[in-house]
Amino acid sequence: MNKIEIHQEQIKALCEKHKVKTLYAFGSVLNERFNSESDIDLLVKFQEIDLLDYADNYFNLLFSLQSVLDRKVDLVTEQSLKNPYFIEQINNTKQLIYAN
Repeated sequence: MNKIEIHQEQIKALCEKHKVKTLYAFGSVLNERFNSESDIDLLVKFQEIDLLDYADNYFNLLFSLQSVLDRKVDLVTEQSLKNPYFIEQINNTKQLIYAN
């Protein structure tokens, strides 16, 4: 059982609080390369949020996830992705954690 599965209920509550539409895990947290030094890579898509509240919402979610998971979290937003090869790599390996 990985860190995400252990804290599934807390993550769900954070997603609801921070208006997350979808949250996926990708990268080493999903395979045998994950170790005590690894960060946790997450891909997030938010529900519609007022632009003035976006940054606060993003960073509050990031810091809350890091606290719950006791690990550095790399929180990537879907709209920030531009590299088609990176997008394909994420899409081929991502695992859904939360959907609203």
